[in-house]
Amino acid sequence: MPPKRTSSKRKVESGDQSDHEEGPSQPSHSSKKARKGTEIAAESSQPTNKVLPVNIIFSPKPIGTTRIVAWNVSGFAASSKKGLNHYVDAEDADVLIITETKLNQAPVVPALNEKYPHQYWSSASKKGYAGTAILSKEKPLKVTENIPGHPDAASVKGRIITLEFENCYLVGTYVVNAGQGLKTLEEKKIWNTHFFAYMRDLDNKKPIIWAGDLNVAPTELDLANPKTNWNKTAGYTEAETTAFKNFLKDPKDPKAPKFVDIWRKLHPEIKAYTYFSYRFNCRAKGIGWRIDSIVMSERLEERVKMCEIRDEIYGASDHCPIVLEIEGSL
Repeated sequence: MPPKRTSSKRKVESGDQSDHEEGPSQPSHSSKKARKGTEIAAESSQPTNKVLPVNIIFSPKPIGTTRIVAWNVSGFAASSKKGLNHYVDAEDADVLIITETKLNQAPVVPALNEKYPHQYWSSASKKGYAGTAILSKEKPLKVTENIPGHPDAASVKGRIITLEFENCYLVGTYVVNAGQGLKTLEEKKIWNTHFFAYMRDLDNKKPIIWAGDLNVAPTELDLANPKTNWNKTAGYTEAETTAFKNFLKDPKDPKAPKFVDIWRKLHPEIKAYTYFSYRFNCRAKGIGWRIDSIVMSERLEERVKMCEIRDEIYGASDHCPIVLEIEGSL
């Protein structure tokens, strides 16, 4: 078990969820402030600037580790205009998982092409909607973009990419949202049924690392206002939280392989978020949701060196990145 990195707790105010794509999502928490020239909200002590600063500095990646980042950019083109590249350069991750790209084809970005020679961009059937990408310095053994057995391939398109490496599978997702008024909750249930079966099937072959926008707040610690959102808001319903919990630990089979929500495991009591709605001044008030996560096969946990929410990286998206450092190669 890796040592915990201490992080100061923040008080948060109650508030409702977001208008993220089809429904909800919310904010994040990181250990060290990496930027200069930011505007700080008095109520939540969070940066509220609308564009990322040019100078961003992080601690160097330890030798012998692999750094993985997942970030919902809420539109790649828009985020690029607000400093996305400054963060990407500063983080210098080995693998960058980008969700909600809203692209219909891979962008031409020379700086990204130089840094990440192996890029996989998956677009949704609907123009300007969803979209997932994984950019890697290391070439994977295999790449797939589907969920076996899912009855609606079109609804999956642009939401998942799986890379097979020598030692594990890396799965990046922009999970289906249950929607405003829970109008697409049934679609979310279908996704969960087939996706979690797929994850377990992969885990039978090699351990998995699953990262991205999971569109679920697993517990009441993971959103600012749990009582008023329970069973009313996408991402925090009994159906969604129970499905996620049962995936981590199968209640019907105590011998089944277990999975770990690694940020929560390392920060068991902290309220911190990865998404803040642009509406109602949520960032300044500290009203957010932790819906961007990294989940892994339990047997990989001992290799984890760090997992943090980069809550200082705000301005280029209504989400913040989450970063993982794991010992060894993928």
